[in-house]
Amino acid sequence: MISIFDGIRAVSFSSVFWRMFFAALCGGIIGIERSYKNRSAGFRTHILVALAASIAAMTGIYLYLDAKVPADISRLGAQVVSGLGFIGAGTIIVTKQYTVRGLTTAAGLWTSGIIGLACGAGFYEGALTATALMMITQTLFAFLEKHIRHSKDFQLLLTYQKKEALDSVMRYCKDNRLSISNLSVAVSTDTEYSEYTAVLTIRPKYRYDHAQLIRYIKSLPGVYDVEEMLLDDENMVKSV
Repeated sequence: MISIFDGIRAVSFSSVFWRMFFAALCGGIIGIERSYKNRSAGFRTHILVALAASIAAMTGIYLYLDAKVPADISRLGAQVVSGLGFIGAGTIIVTKQYTVRGLTTAAGLWTSGIIGLACGAGFYEGALTATALMMITQTLFAFLEKHIRHSKDFQLLLTYQKKEALDSVMRYCKDNRLSISNLSVAVSTDTEYSEYTAVLTIRPKYRYDHAQLIRYIKSLPGVYDVEEMLLDDENMVKSV
């Protein structure tokens, strides 16, 4: 342990102030990065979460050491850990293309709460180290993550007459490790024969040539047309 923090580890007015100060500081540092990226939970939210967790930890210590209440000193802190899950869940959304957003913000809120608990318990070294590592993860690792190559989702707009055509496409995708994350089918009865339109969102598990799949679909009997629809970075659909 670092000796410079020894004077503010005991439960006193001075240590209460510094514990809350460090909790607000650590939460604010994490929140600034989230606010800069215009996330739903930003600067003030992270400070409030860290402060609340810090007060909960100190309250548990106070009840056990000063008020002499026969209670589990860690009970309040454990409830904070559970309650943070509900707060974080409010930042997670599913887009129209069935992609999940907000997981990093939810994890950041949860981490801010744990850091607040560490500050409230007087574990300053752990809180400051976690904050530093959190900022490295949110900034440096975010930059590295953008350069990790991965196969992007793509969509196919399929028009066909025979139902067996869609079954053949789904079987082909399964055999080639192409996961279908979303599928919607519409039927038109305006013509003499029923005409089906299907939109498939496909997620390759490895680098895959989309043209190969399109050629296969066009060769199926009963298929009128197939077009590829790409999802850009803003999850908007555009034809190619």
